[in-house]
Amino acid sequence: MPAYPTSTDQVPFSFELYPPRTDAATAALHETIRHLAAAGPRFISVTYGAGGSTGGRSLELVRHILDTTDVQPLAHLTCVGTTYEGAARLIREFLDAGITSFLALRGDPPAGSSEDDEFLGDLETAAQLVQLIHRAQAECTPFTEASIPGVPVAARIAERPRAEVAVAAFPNGHPRSRHPLEHIDALLAKQAAGATSAITQLFFHADDYLGFVEESRAAGVVIPILPGIMPIVSSARLHRVLELTGEKLPADLAARLEAEPTAEGQRAVGVDHAATLVREVVDGGAPGIHLYAFNHHETVLEVLHEAGALTPYELEVAR
Repeated sequence: MPAYPTSTDQVPFSFELYPPRTDAATAALHETIRHLAAAGPRFISVTYGAGGSTGGRSLELVRHILDTTDVQPLAHLTCVGTTYEGAARLIREFLDAGITSFLALRGDPPAGSSEDDEFLGDLETAAQLVQLIHRAQAECTPFTEASIPGVPVAARIAERPRAEVAVAAFPNGHPRSRHPLEHIDALLAKQAAGATSAITQLFFHADDYLGFVEESRAAGVVIPILPGIMPIVSSARLHRVLELTGEKLPADLAARLEAEPTAEGQRAVGVDHAATLVREVVDGGAPGIHLYAFNHHETVLEVLHEAGALTPYELEVAR
């Protein structure tokens, strides 16, 4: 994953997609990727289901991004329900395909399961998955020699490239946290394991993100923390997202959505809310913006345009 500039003159942004569930959806998603890539994102991330033994459609999609665009793909990996051997094999499959950027996630247990169930597998935390990614890459990368300036007959082992490994962060705490700061302790553990950046779960108010970053920095987190922003373009999507994430209902956004009788009106509210979040977190020092695209390009591109991150010309080119 490319480094983020400290200046806000050029706001870096990225997108998240999920693999198509059918062959029929693949062509449409490829077209979406073409539009998103034309906007110039720093990376496009691709989600991955828990417990898989091969890269499957996720690997196909990151390969497509790698082969057909100039954008770096970032592959999600989860460790719930996997063996150590299976996770290592999966990581090597992505590395062999040329993927060197990952988002390491623990993953959610199936509904009705407890933390003590055997399905959790050999890797118990995302931090352990971060370590395994780095170990797998080190095993796959051969040693090479580099000359020593001024010593013609001498050589040293050249520094080998390392994978970029992002991790998840939770501005309002993880739903399974046992104490108020456990989500920050977990982020510190991921950083110690070799994480190079973090991407937050969605949030609805800029202070959620900015306050979390401040607390994390005070605790010793130094890696970039990228805000994850999801345009909520309907009341139905809002309630579905709340069910999946456990976030509290944002009363202000909910009221604005419910006041709009049409789908077009609700979409405009969602775009405006997300664009306002983008502006506020960037003004507060965010190193970039990560947008959850729901496999469509129109809404996230409009959010970036309204937030001032895309000029009218850049928006037209991407469309």
